[in-house]
Amino acid sequence: MSFEYITFKSVPEGAILESLLLLHKNIFGESDNLIKDMESKSNILILAAINDSKVIGYKIGYDLDHTKFYSWLGGVDNHFRKHGVGSKLMETQHQYLKENGYKIVQTKSMNKWRNMLLLNIKTGFDVVGTELDKNGEIKIILEKPL
Repeated sequence: MSFEYITFKSVPEGAILESLLLLHKNIFGESDNLIKDMESKSNILILAAINDSKVIGYKIGYDLDHTKFYSWLGGVDNHFRKHGVGSKLMETQHQYLKENGYKIVQTKSMNKWRNMLLLNIKTGFDVVGTELDKNGEIKIILEKPL
């Protein structure tokens, strides 16, 4: 399978945004504040994998400072998992970050997102700490030098 990958440096509009919101809701259960949250981030970067004009995977992040980038949200539609979409989105994000002077990419995950946690570790991320989220659940903090 071949997919189209598109990079946005701001919140996309129209059908792409609606499709992204729907996918986010399907994966995480809600998307009510996502647009507002994306608009509030500094130097947001949104990568989308498209199949038949539909977002089937995405990766969203923003800069923490001029050398550290936070890879914030992402996911792949269940029907398109195991086709390398998540890996390609991560690879594309990291290449963009290198080309734009970032030195470190940080992300956070949880044990319930094991596939993402394993992908991060397999691609060079190190566990650098943990924190409790607002619900008291443990988040695993990972970083990777670029």
